[in-house]
Amino acid sequence: MSQTLSTRSLRWCLAGLALAAPWFSAPTLAQEPIKIGSFLSVTGPASFLGDPELKTLEMYIERVNAAGGVLGRKLQLVSYDDAGDAEKARTFATRLIEQDKVDVIVGGSTTGSTMAAVPLAEKAAIPFISLAGAVVIIEPVKKWVFKTPHTDRMACEKVFVDLQARKLSKLGLISGSGGFDKSMRAECLKVAPKYQIDIVADETYGAGDTDMSAQLTKIKNTAGVQAVLNPGFGQGPAIVTKNFKQLGITVPLYQSHGVASKEFIKLAGDAAEGVRLPASALLVAEALPESDAQKKVLVSYKQSYEGKFKSDVSTFGGHAYDGLMLAVEAMKKAGSTDKAKVRDALEATKGYMGTAGVVNMSANDHMGLDLTAFRMLEVKGGNWVLVK
Repeated sequence: MSQTLSTRSLRWCLAGLALAAPWFSAPTLAQEPIKIGSFLSVTGPASFLGDPELKTLEMYIERVNAAGGVLGRKLQLVSYDDAGDAEKARTFATRLIEQDKVDVIVGGSTTGSTMAAVPLAEKAAIPFISLAGAVVIIEPVKKWVFKTPHTDRMACEKVFVDLQARKLSKLGLISGSGGFDKSMRAECLKVAPKYQIDIVADETYGAGDTDMSAQLTKIKNTAGVQAVLNPGFGQGPAIVTKNFKQLGITVPLYQSHGVASKEFIKLAGDAAEGVRLPASALLVAEALPESDAQKKVLVSYKQSYEGKFKSDVSTFGGHAYDGLMLAVEAMKKAGSTDKAKVRDALEATKGYMGTAGVVNMSANDHMGLDLTAFRMLEVKGGNWVLVK
């Protein structure tokens, strides 16, 4: 008799636990963190990109969590340093997807590291927001891949518009050998005819080159050259800028948004005076008029970053801010971390005001910025100023 009662009691207990299971498990599941995966070039030749990107992600994930998290859950950053190596980026992207089981990826400091991870994100069907510049990242459109910075094509177009305003049409190019450099050079050659720009010289340099005087001398001696554009990033553009001054070249020099930070001015020194480049308004945030709708976002990010890290803000950290916030907003709109729903919410982004500008994405545009989001900046007195 007692055995029967014990058996019945056990069954009742098990049944009760089964019924109660959802009530016990729901709070546990709700506390599981939302994993933000990232691979960045924190060290190596592209550390000027990855370092502020990582700091930004860490700072704002901490802030989001302090404010209650997203969907009632904390964010957890899972980040790796690819040191600018595409093979390492591929390895880390695989680890983020297969082992860490992240919900979204925000990273890829360089075009090379990003493109190494694109096929993996597409195959795994996971939202991937890149922080790199080349247009090839989003053209042709990849279902699961988005990006935050302005494209290299847009940089070419912004420079060409400025050349037109200065009534200059004959341009010399000097570009590096990296993925971004090659992509931007190709885009400039492609869109130059649209703006009636004649490329009269086209020189290149290697990743390890420490003097570009020979290439610049050829450009200097090219008949009719009225301006020079250096599509590139890293230390190469600073060397080009120094050599440019040493050779006494007096035509305007333009750089890409790949060096849009105070670090470029520090590396190039006095030779940077007068150099122009297209970039977001982040570098001149306080100088914007109060009527500028972007000013509040820019000043807030700039003051937060510089206040915490005691170092100059860069547009690259801003790209990470935009990437993280776009992901957060997409999850909120989706009401879920379901990857397909988050992807759809990202693609439907309209009117997001970020450090790069106003973002309006669509099925045909996974960046969502137009040329008005770019500002033309110039180095004056060792600082960036807006070109009026």
